[in-house]
Amino acid sequence: MGETVSPAVGDRDLRVSDAEREHVGMLLQRAVGLGMLSLGEFTERMDTALAAKTRGELNAVLIDLPGIRLAGQPNSTPRPQYAPPPSAPGSAGNVIRARMSGVTRKGPWQVPPTLYLNNYLSGVTLDFTQAVMSTQVVEVRLDDFCSSLTLILPAEATADLNGVELIGSSANNKVRTGPPMGPLHLVVHGRTRFGSVTAKHPFAAQWRRMMSGF
Repeated sequence: MGETVSPAVGDRDLRVSDAEREHVGMLLQRAVGLGMLSLGEFTERMDTALAAKTRGELNAVLIDLPGIRLAGQPNSTPRPQYAPPPSAPGSAGNVIRARMSGVTRKGPWQVPPTLYLNNYLSGVTLDFTQAVMSTQVVEVRLDDFCSSLTLILPAEATADLNGVELIGSSANNKVRTGPPMGPLHLVVHGRTRFGSVTAKHPFAAQWRRMMSGF
C-alpha cells in the first residue's frame, strides 16, 4: 500500500495568531499617522485583519502600503509577505494592550518603572492612589489609536505630558508638572492618534482643594 503524502502548505495558507493580527494593526496605525490611509480605510482594513485566519488574508491589508519592510519577501516579486511581530518590550506585567476594551488598574497594584501602552478603540484608567511603587519616577510609553488614557494620581504626585505627540488628540494635565517632589512623578511620552490623555487627582482631592479656596 502506498504512503499517503499530505500536500505542502504554502506560506500564504499558514494560520496566524492574535499577536500577528495585532502587529498588522500597529502597521496600519502607522500608515494612518503617515497619511497613507484615511480613518475609514483604516477601520475597514482593521476589520479584515482581525477576521483574518491565514497569512494570505492578513497580507491583503498591507499589499499596497509602501515603505513597510516585511520578512519573507522574495526578490523576484513585489508581493509582500507578513513579518511576525517582534517580542514585546519588557514582561507581560508592564504592557497594556487593549482592543475595543476597557482596562482599569486600581488598588494596590504593582507599578513597574516603565509601562508600555498600545491600545485601539479602548479606554484605559490607571489609578495610582493606592498603587505599590518600585521607583519614584515612572515612565509611560504610549502608542494609542482612538483611545482614552486617564491617569489618577495621589495628591502630591506630579506628571509631565509634554512628550506626548498628539495627532487629532487632546492632552489635559490637571496636576503639577514638576519637579518631582512627591511620592510619584509620571513621565508620559509617545503618540496618541484621535484620542485623549488626562492626568488628574481623585475627585475627593479636587473637591477639597476647591473648597479650601473659599
